[in-house]
Amino acid sequence: MRQYEVVIMALEQLGGYATLGELYQRTLAMPEIKKWGTKTPCATIRRIVQEREGKELFKIRPGLWALESHRKQLPAPLLAKKETQAKSKEVQLFDHTYYQGLLVQLGNLQKFITYIPAQDKNRLFLGRDKLAGFVTTTQMPAFTYPEITDRVKSIDVIWFNNRKLPKAVFEVEHSTDIKNSLIKFAELEDFRVEMKIVADEHRKREFEQVIASRVFESVRKFAEFLSYDLLIQRHTQFFVESI
Repeated sequence: MRQYEVVIMALEQLGGYATLGELYQRTLAMPEIKKWGTKTPCATIRRIVQEREGKELFKIRPGLWALESHRKQLPAPLLAKKETQAKSKEVQLFDHTYYQGLLVQLGNLQKFITYIPAQDKNRLFLGRDKLAGFVTTTQMPAFTYPEITDRVKSIDVIWFNNRKLPKAVFEVEHSTDIKNSLIKFAELEDFRVEMKIVADEHRKREFEQVIASRVFESVRKFAEFLSYDLLIQRHTQFFVESI
């Protein structure tokens, strides 16, 4: 069996579409991989994916690939045209949940306790699996006064360390107001916690303008912008390192 056929078989086993990290993991678990004789199998898989684009494979989103043979079976939001994505609430929710799921997986790979709001637990990551199946908890750990935990419990993703103290908080800003997320972050100004606004690169300038406001002076040194592209790079990198 040729190398690219092994990759295609792995993607078929994943339902016809998957993140690059998931594809690495599944392909490397297949017995056929032992015959490749390469010390850098992930680099080989990445090269195959790029070479087979436009043939057996196509890119849905950055870091998310699918088989042409499964195109008609994919969830409709995945195939929405770019001009439709900005207008469709269904697509926006799908994409928001996609990036939310990546953050959860990334936290799990680094052995953090992962949290999402209870109201998000039934959302489907990639249209397949409930987010509740990935996280450690949907119940906010009682790490401080109830009035504070009540105000931050709607943050999209929180990573907690093994002492159940917040390590990092993330708000996925696909189309909503960055100010509202920073207001939530401000509740944690007395904690040593990383604060990330996760959004498309084109919103970075907007983030910089908002965070420069005197209102957010208390969180300015903690809050950072994390682009979708960089999130995907980190997600893929940690998948490789975990294999």
